[in-house]
Amino acid sequence: MSTPFPTDWSSWGAQDVSDRRRSQQRTLPKVPATSGLEVEERSSGWVGVVVGVEASGGMKLVRLRDYDGRERGFPLGFGFLVDEQPVELIAPVRSARPSGPQRTASGSFASEGPRRARMARASRIWVEGTHDAELVEKVWGDDLRGEGIVVEPLHGADDLVAAVREFQPGPERRIGVLLDHLVTGSKESRIAAETMRQVGAAGNVLVLGHPYVDVWQAVKPERLGLQAWPDIPRGTDIKVGTLRALGMPASSQRDIAHGWKRILGRVRSYADLEPSLLGRVEELIDFVTVP
Repeated sequence: MSTPFPTDWSSWGAQDVSDRRRSQQRTLPKVPATSGLEVEERSSGWVGVVVGVEASGGMKLVRLRDYDGRERGFPLGFGFLVDEQPVELIAPVRSARPSGPQRTASGSFASEGPRRARMARASRIWVEGTHDAELVEKVWGDDLRGEGIVVEPLHGADDLVAAVREFQPGPERRIGVLLDHLVTGSKESRIAAETMRQVGAAGNVLVLGHPYVDVWQAVKPERLGLQAWPDIPRGTDIKVGTLRALGMPASSQRDIAHGWKRILGRVRSYADLEPSLLGRVEELIDFVTVP
């Protein structure tokens, strides 16, 4: 038995596929490329957070910084994913500046007019890893640049004693250190005590910390729609266990970095962080900026 031919001939012949694609693109949600937004560029697979929008060669580019600190620029428009959904990325609209003093993400008052970064001081703030540094930068970055303070990751606390010895701290070369899991009896508490016994540390080095195993947990869980961070059993990597508990991929460093970017993207200001972290960072900034 033969198959009857269709009576609708409009689907035969040459098709304008590009017009159909453009029609589909026009239906995508328009998302402003605001600073800190996590974005994936589909054709290259590049994942990063928005650090700015700039004009180049007659077009507007969005600059994305990946988890290794590298940056690339891509033309604004289609071809991006936000929260794994295709979107049209557009330039953010600048709203009229409200009158009166403005606050930074840390809650401090911003200076009137453009604020130029101060030349870096010799003093430093050290944190355990890249994620700690990114979180501090997102909330306190404006304050730190205004004070000329550089935040550097240690990539683990195990070498802190040797790093302090090499730095040779003094009244003009202070070090503020932020450690994870600084609780009684922890490895970090022993490292902190040994650090403070080093020559020149007294009065010139301040080691503080928060009680969380990882700085991820210093972000208020409700920012991710959680009542509490998942309880990860001892012996399981805290980052891997957390992502798995949240139903997110955790089989590679890229997965971990992507998961952290999603968490960091939920942080808008100091109000999204636990007080046990806020107070420690403020103390460290005060310590290293003493005149």
